Amino acid sequence: MISVDAALARIVALLPRMPVETVPLRAASGRWMAEPVAARLTQPPFDASSMDGYAVRDADIAPGAVLTVTAEAQAGRRADMVLHPGESIRIFTGAPMPEGADRVVIQEDVTRDGDRITLHDDLDTNRYVRPAGADFREGDSLAPGPVTPQRLALLAAMNVAQVPVARRPTVALISTGDELVVPGDTPGPDQIVSSNIYGVAALMEAAGATPRILPIARDTAQSLRATLDLARDADLIVTLGGASVGDHDLVAKVGGEAGLDLDFYKVAMRPGKPLMAGRFGESVLVGLPGNPVSAMVCAHIFLRPAIAHMLGGTGTPLPRHRAALAAAIGPNGGREHYMRATRTPHGIEVATRQDSALLTVLDRADCLVVRPPHDPAREAGEEVDYIELDRTH
Repeated sequence: MISVDAALARIVALLPRMPVETVPLRAASGRWMAEPVAARLTQPPFDASSMDGYAVRDADIAPGAVLTVTAEAQAGRRADMVLHPGESIRIFTGAPMPEGADRVVIQEDVTRDGDRITLHDDLDTNRYVRPAGADFREGDSLAPGPVTPQRLALLAAMNVAQVPVARRPTVALISTGDELVVPGDTPGPDQIVSSNIYGVAALMEAAGATPRILPIARDTAQSLRATLDLARDADLIVTLGGASVGDHDLVAKVGGEAGLDLDFYKVAMRPGKPLMAGRFGESVLVGLPGNPVSAMVCAHIFLRPAIAHMLGGTGTPLPRHRAALAAAIGPNGGREHYMRATRTPHGIEVATRQDSALLTVLDRADCLVVRPPHDPAREAGEEVDYIELDRTH
């Protein structure tokens, strides 16, 4: 068995980076920007007012000063206005500052009577001017990274209409086992519904990949070989089940006969020990355990960073955080343990039931507490490492 970190590093080393494609700005949301992008203009393009008020000269600022209002400046209506001594120009947020103006006196700090304003004694000291280029300048470069809603807004402001992004990797997902039926079918007396593949597919989609759920591979070499052939054009092939050592666990054997160059098998973790990876033709195959929780935990720990690497990220382990335990937990065994847990105002509550078949426990969890091998018993209040699980609410 190898360590979790070693297994992740070896999976990442097998996987390629995705080629770059260009998509319209709106279609770039949620993608990975693969190349630097330069601003096509300066923002703001001129010194602009940041408040409604009056543009004035510093030399005319004095308590009780009376200034003549000579014009009005609005956003989107640029006019060549010049401010002379003793004058002010009514100005609105976003409007260009007139030539000769040094600052904006907000409208709350003046009294207006016709075309004259009187400055109050206790003027706000802020200048309320946004300098040209205060946000960015033409040619400024934006580094590669995820296109979040915030970045999408920035790209739009930079006048970027086409964005270079990494192509979404295709992930072929294969469930294995005679005992499985698809959701909606009626299971036989010795069958169960295939569940983990749908969770893993959703996780892959959220990570930026395009998942394809293939037909269930039955416990025969012929069925598995046929399903693997359907997956050969995928960037990544993920099997669920069949990766252990039982008589009907055929992934390594049949995969090897079909060209799988196995890189490693078995990881010192719990849940998820029977995990494998290797090259399979032009693709990479990762074999996850068939146990529902084991598959989901392994997908978080290994596949999320793997997809990030393929899109242009680092492929490093998911970030760990620390928090105090809400209640005591017993000692850990010889493998790194990823325990389903929930963050509460009183600390992290580790689920009392950690059976890797219990999806209800995983559904309630919002994090995984990470226990090192042979970690001793921990008391309430002691800090532990944990990994956040993505949630939609």
